[in-house]
Amino acid sequence: MIYQAATPTAPLTQGDLIDNCPLIYWVMNSAGSGGRQSASSLERVVVLTQACDLANTKTTRVQVAVVYEAASLVDAGLLKGQMIRDQIRRHRVFGWYFLPQSDLQPEAIVDLHDLHTLPRGLLEDLIADGNRVATIQSPFREHLAQHFAVTYSRIALPEPYDTEVD
Repeated sequence: MIYQAATPTAPLTQGDLIDNCPLIYWVMNSAGSGGRQSASSLERVVVLTQACDLANTKTTRVQVAVVYEAASLVDAGLLKGQMIRDQIRRHRVFGWYFLPQSDLQPEAIVDLHDLHTLPRGLLEDLIADGNRVATIQSPFREHLAQHFAVTYSRIALPEPYDTEVD
């Protein structure tokens, strides 16, 4: 089983899925206007900061990524169901991480390009208020961490290698 129900008294850890997390975004106005403004929303997030750093209280800031229900991304036209089924579900797309459906969590996608750094206390308050949905268990939590690391640590080559095969 990938998810474990967590109690409000369990400490914050990597892989926690937390609802109603307030996030602030910068929104750029239409091209050429140069204007920008902030916007906010309440989102489901997953904690990405290493469990050991959280357990040893080595950090006061926590990195999270936004978690979207897969169906909402398809309904909005942002992704096709086939792309989710054939590529994202198999973890073949950098920056998107598939989370399967369970009693605790609908089928969802972690957007590793939509990252936020939040005060640890904010997340702990959300957990105390009952907003922790579940925790991703080991080894799935480490698989997510590896996908996160690969997304940002891969080496981009200037152009593909030449090949003589058509």
